[in-house]
Amino acid sequence: MWAEKTLRRPEAATERSSATAPAAGSVDVPVPRREIRARTGLRLFAALWVVLFHFHFTPGAAVAAVYEPLAPFIGTGALGVDLFFILSGFVIALTYLDRLGPRPRMRPTVSYLWARMSRIWPVYAVVTTLFGAFVVTKMLAGTDSNVAFQPVQPEVSIASWLEQMFMVQMWARPSHDGASWVGPAWSLSAEWLVYLLFPLFAWAFVRAARLRRWVLAVAAVGVLLPMAWVSLRTGTPYFSFSWLVRVLGGFFSGVLAYLVVRRLPRTERVRRWATWVAWAAVLAIPVGLWLGAKVAPGEQRGGAVIVVFPVLIAALALTDRGPARLLSTRWAVHGGRISYSLYIVHIALFEVFWTAMHRFGVLAADTTLATIASPLVPLMAVLAAHLLWRYVEEPARRRLRTLDPSAHRVVLPGFDVRKATP
Repeated sequence: MWAEKTLRRPEAATERSSATAPAAGSVDVPVPRREIRARTGLRLFAALWVVLFHFHFTPGAAVAAVYEPLAPFIGTGALGVDLFFILSGFVIALTYLDRLGPRPRMRPTVSYLWARMSRIWPVYAVVTTLFGAFVVTKMLAGTDSNVAFQPVQPEVSIASWLEQMFMVQMWARPSHDGASWVGPAWSLSAEWLVYLLFPLFAWAFVRAARLRRWVLAVAAVGVLLPMAWVSLRTGTPYFSFSWLVRVLGGFFSGVLAYLVVRRLPRTERVRRWATWVAWAAVLAIPVGLWLGAKVAPGEQRGGAVIVVFPVLIAALALTDRGPARLLSTRWAVHGGRISYSLYIVHIALFEVFWTAMHRFGVLAADTTLATIASPLVPLMAVLAAHLLWRYVEEPARRRLRTLDPSAHRVVLPGFDVRKATP
């Protein structure tokens, strides 16, 4: 079995920031009404980190030769999921925190949840269903005892498919192993849970925004310390219900990082300091991963660098120089826009390739054809992600957003969405 762990990402995706003015009495300085291009570009690298991590399980000397010198970095690619969680918290707070306001309100909540569903569900449903058909075909053919290259085999049934269509497959599980047909989809189920809970937490974050900036900054890093400590202590980020600690800690860290950013003035001094902080964070991450591998080869003690992620994200939101300039290039931003599709489709394509390697001798490990084909598979995943984004993700999102139930008069027995809020 080639894959030891299967992962996600996370949230998501690129949206244009449309934060409204802060609530009355707020001391915040809203982030400008524009897409933070560097944040979008960072999503590409988070997705590629996860893709390379998963692809290194491909058997063959050619893949191993590339992986071995880069093991401290590729072998910790699961951290790309945590980076997605933090990015997701930042952009959700940027886009929806002021809309949801200091108290729960039905209409903004329905609009927010519909927007999130429109964003993540269509591609997820398409890829999960198509890969499910592949898995069923594989089962019926009886050519392999494993229906998927996961340490714990997923259940393949109508009930399991429905559970995944509602994105609830993780909620009662202590581990993501075997939770989803498409391995990384576990994180989408985890994130969907946090999306549903966010309107209940929004009031607390609106009030927390009045705290001192240094308190918010310490909290943004502090909520990640449990996972950083576990990685340092045990050499692995996995324990019972670690997925819940990861998604809550990452999401809340992103929200708190946003609250720090919106409190900082847009001055040249802040911009200059943010550029230097971004460079320091970009250098600290690979150095931390290398040191972790040096201290404990084969373990993931370098996972403690997770505490640097909110610092990097906040810095990128405050400057357009240095790393932010590189991440804001046209190719990086487009890569960020297709990163969600890349995250969900790549492992499905890898599984098809791994099955072909297992089934057909001409593609067996270390054959000439396998050596030639292997580096092409990740490139095919990027192409498939672009096509999914162009023809499924974006059209479906735009169409579903026009059907937002909060924008129309929807009457249920004893309930009217339009009258439920002022």
